[in-house]
Amino acid sequence: MNSSGPAYPLASLYVGDLHADVTEAMLYQKFSPAGPIMSIRVCRDIITRRSLGYAYINFQQPADAECALDTMNYDVIKGRPIRIMWSQRDPGLRKSGVGNIFIKNMDESIDNKALYDTFSAFGNILSCKVVCDEKGSKGYGFVHFETHEAANRAIDTMNGMLLNDRKVFVGHFKSRKEREVEFGTKAMKFTNVYIKNFGEDYNDEKLKEVFSAFGRTLSVRVMKDERGRSRGFGFVNYANHEDAQKAVSEMNGKEINGKMVYVGRAQKRLERQGELKRKFDQIKQDRIQRYQGVNLYVKNLDDSIDDERLRKEFAPYGTITSAKVMTDGSQSKGFGFVCFSSPEEATKAVTEMNGRIVATKPLYVALAQRREERKAILTNKYMQRLATLRTMTSPIIDSYQQTGYYMTVPQPPSRSFYNHNAVSNMRPVPRWAGQPTRIQGPYTAQYVGGSAPRRGSTAIATVRQASTQAPPVPLHNIGTQTVGGRTDMPGVTRNSQYKYSSAVRNVVPAPVMEPPVHIGPEPLTASMLAAAPLMDQKQLLGERLYPMIHALHPNLAGKITGMLLEIDNSELLHMLESPESLHSKVDEAIAVLQAHQVKECSPTK
Repeated sequence: MNSSGPAYPLASLYVGDLHADVTEAMLYQKFSPAGPIMSIRVCRDIITRRSLGYAYINFQQPADAECALDTMNYDVIKGRPIRIMWSQRDPGLRKSGVGNIFIKNMDESIDNKALYDTFSAFGNILSCKVVCDEKGSKGYGFVHFETHEAANRAIDTMNGMLLNDRKVFVGHFKSRKEREVEFGTKAMKFTNVYIKNFGEDYNDEKLKEVFSAFGRTLSVRVMKDERGRSRGFGFVNYANHEDAQKAVSEMNGKEINGKMVYVGRAQKRLERQGELKRKFDQIKQDRIQRYQGVNLYVKNLDDSIDDERLRKEFAPYGTITSAKVMTDGSQSKGFGFVCFSSPEEATKAVTEMNGRIVATKPLYVALAQRREERKAILTNKYMQRLATLRTMTSPIIDSYQQTGYYMTVPQPPSRSFYNHNAVSNMRPVPRWAGQPTRIQGPYTAQYVGGSAPRRGSTAIATVRQASTQAPPVPLHNIGTQTVGGRTDMPGVTRNSQYKYSSAVRNVVPAPVMEPPVHIGPEPLTASMLAAAPLMDQKQLLGERLYPMIHALHPNLAGKITGMLLEIDNSELLHMLESPESLHSKVDEAIAVLQAHQVKECSPTK
């Protein structure tokens, strides 16, 4: 068997059809007897880290890679035969189709190894695969030879031969585009005619009597069900194309047996599906062109707004051809569409109505986009941000790249024995902030007889500790004056350098200890967001979005939050109020991340 591969500098092998649980260690144990290995990489999904079912193995010597290819191809690992090929870094050879042949009508018992062994006698094989589904072989496959001459020898020898008692067809591989051209050529000279809607009363004889008037027929067949009754359609095959064409021209749309029949050229399923797809794509493109620049997407609608109210609100900006609030039964989904007669009117409506409060909510108004366009825009923004982060060397940015966009820091407690104003002035720190927590009050918390706590999150721990010990004696520094606790408390020795101050919240002799009560941030409203500085608005939104997203996808919460913060603020507010809207956007972000992973780790085979 001639298996000597082409001279590859890295002696790299492609190993496909791997079980999802196969790891680099398993592959090393399997292939290391063939010779020294430089590297092994199992390609994985960047998000789920699940195996994509293929790997690359780089040997130090090409001879060792050739030995592995000859002796280990189609060996079984974890119940699956692996498929080994020379790694083709340049896809030009595969895309050219040179040396690629197609085999069909194969017996289901023929697998990859049997196909490889059968055709390896004609030349060096770059790749070999039997197409399968969950039920097994689909009866056809592909063999890619290194040279065109080897492919021709295989076709001349094997086409029409019996493999496991079945005559197989072997020919040059043709792309879908080439096959469609062939179908178009055959369509110009058809002889087989398809007739439908003639009822259940017609049989083969009646149908032949009607259509034999146009020329000599080779066969006439009315299709029947399991009970032997006519299914209302059939086929007539003529000897000449001209007779078939005449039958289609004169009989299509005519009345037979009291019904209007359809008569046309008989099509194969693949051709019919392609034609229907082209028609659907054309209708879709026409619809896109018709609504381009005039259809508006309106979100964050109040539940009381219906179609008429929506039309009334947008009527001052031009002629409205349609206005529709999307509903789930009788309940509004909170968004809708308004279509104007011209792009100028739609642009004016976007400018005037975006952000305007209708009923009780600020509207989000923008030009309507298809799902594919929104995903493309979101992907582009994500890639731009990722490229920017990779070019920065800040330690904060480095931590982003390791653990996502955001880092988690402890949240301050809502109860302590310190000055109430000082604790209330503590602003919740966003989870992704790189700086430690900062108390924006005039005091610094310390303990009597204890070491000074560190700034930031340690100060928060000190506050929490002070609220759980019994009884603690807090100490506050106001400028350079030091004040202490009461001296009449049991077990506490009076110290002359401390004075009792009424300005400090002092501990009672027998305090009743209560666990800290953690209160979440108050709901964010449009007025609160508008009152905040422009540069802080995204931070406020992110602080509230992150916990909600973390509950759905803990490992990707940081990345998803960063992606969603690119959206308009009014739409982000709507997400906070509507879990359905948030789930929808999170699903879109997950789809974008998965598409990016597939693009980066797409197989070269």
